[in-house]
Amino acid sequence: MISEDVKNKFCNEVMKQTKKNGGEYIEAVLSVSETFGFGPEVGAKLLSKPIVEKIKIEGEQINLLPKISQLPF
Repeated sequence: MISEDVKNKFCNEVMKQTKKNGGEYIEAVLSVSETFGFGPEVGAKLLSKPIVEKIKIEGEQINLLPKISQLPF
């Protein structure tokens, strides 16, 4: 079981990486997972809900995920 402290550190590092490297969340998760010494599968389980939402938006923009229609407001 991974502690809450590790989860918080992981999410903070992902946010630092995105600010440093221009806002690409997928790349940041891969990089930080490697830094922490575990695979992206484990890193994905540590992400906070806001980061997951940003990754979904990024995936839709680069056509990795199907676009979900949204109301314009």
